[in-house]
Amino acid sequence: MADITRRLGWRHLRGAPTAHVRHHRGTKLLHDGPGLSFWFRALTAALSEVPVDDRELAMTFHARTSDFQDVAVQATVTYRVSDPALAAARLDFSIDPDTGVWRGAPLEQLGTLLTETAQQHALDVLARTTLSAALVDGVAAVRERVAVGLGAEPRLPATGIEVVAVRVVALRPEPEVERALRMPARELIQQEADRATYERRAVAVERERAIAENELDSQIELARREEQLVDQRGTNARREAEEHAAADAVRAGAEAARTVRLAQAEAERSVKLTDAEAARTVKLADAEAARSVRLARAEAEGAREVGEARAQAQAAWLRVHGEVDVATLHALTGTRLAENLPNIESVTVSPDVLTGLLARFGTGERA
Repeated sequence: MADITRRLGWRHLRGAPTAHVRHHRGTKLLHDGPGLSFWFRALTAALSEVPVDDRELAMTFHARTSDFQDVAVQATVTYRVSDPALAAARLDFSIDPDTGVWRGAPLEQLGTLLTETAQQHALDVLARTTLSAALVDGVAAVRERVAVGLGAEPRLPATGIEVVAVRVVALRPEPEVERALRMPARELIQQEADRATYERRAVAVERERAIAENELDSQIELARREEQLVDQRGTNARREAEEHAAADAVRAGAEAARTVRLAQAEAERSVKLTDAEAARTVKLADAEAARSVRLARAEAEGAREVGEARAQAQAAWLRVHGEVDVATLHALTGTRLAENLPNIESVTVSPDVLTGLLARFGTGERA
């Protein structure tokens, strides 16, 4: 879009390098070319601006294949205006002298022309192609046919339009059909994935088997070494037991010899002690017997002397009592009896006892 400024009834236009500007006053062409800058009067000027840069036109349309399947085609056409004067004469590229904006929609007209032309050639190709062939080789076939068709279209050179390139981005069937078509490929991919998984598992199983065999071989070797170790330990234990037994036999012999020597010495000492004890016992027995004899003789002599003294005292007592009268004997008897009676602190005399005693005293007096 051209840049237009206003100054006191005059207008100044400054164009872009990619825009071809044509300035007419009546039937006279005053300015013609890209990137122009000039003053003009709005009432007498007829201005047109034609873009000369490459432009991209994206298009999407639907088509039907020979097996009656709908497909969507996405394409892009690159074009440019090769003859600005011819394009300005065939299409309305005029701009407003006050704003610099196109009065019409020339680019939309060009887009419609290119889209319809390209769609016509694409439909012609797809209508004679099956869906499977279109999905495999349809992109190249459609691109080639559209490029050839646009290059051979007479309206484009007559309008001053040059097609630079044609690209077909995608050619897609309906979603349900696309899913159905993807299913066999997915099945093949899944089968390949399963086969790879099975092969990986087989390799893993083989490796596990090899590892298990290695572990088994290691266990066998370890068991063999343990057996050797057990045998060696048994041999060492037997040798140690034999050495201990020999040492015990030596110790037992030495202990037995020492015990015999001690027993012999003890027996000799016991014999000596027994002989000394027997001699001492004999001596003690002889001394005790002699002492007992002497004590017996002394006791016998003392007993004889005591008996003789008692006999003499008894004879003297009898002689004394034989010479004393009866009254004296009664008195002595009472005295002796009184000496032998127990100590009586108090005596209780009942009337009956007193009566009997008095009666006895009375009877004795009368007698």
